[in-house]
Amino acid sequence: MNSRCRIGLVMLTCTALGAFGSQALHGETPPSAYLIGQIDVSDPDGYAKEYLPKAREIIKAHGGKLVAAAGAAATGAQVVGVDGNPPGRVVIYMYPNMEALRAWRSDPAYVQVRAIGEKYATYRTFAVEGAAN
Repeated sequence: MNSRCRIGLVMLTCTALGAFGSQALHGETPPSAYLIGQIDVSDPDGYAKEYLPKAREIIKAHGGKLVAAAGAAATGAQVVGVDGNPPGRVVIYMYPNMEALRAWRSDPAYVQVRAIGEKYATYRTFAVEGAAN
């Protein structure tokens, strides 16, 4: 390897290390990710018994934390329509980042549990990243 290649390699390495060091120094971490689920539950009893306990366990294993839940199979809180008709159930989960959220959703154990949930409910879910502080 000639000296120009070595200098270029050293510069590239220093640039990469500087970028990682700067991110760590400034405490830059990926933003939290929020899963919002609008769920229409057709069988609240089956949903609560067969789907929820298993789903919550897998969500927790991926760093998901329940922020809010209301409607069918929830703890009594109701979904309040502000503009338009509200769905039967709404959940909001916070994950450490979008990567953790995607890992949860593609986890084979959750895919299997979700199939059970789909016997009792229809889902419309989406995710957003939290705002930077």
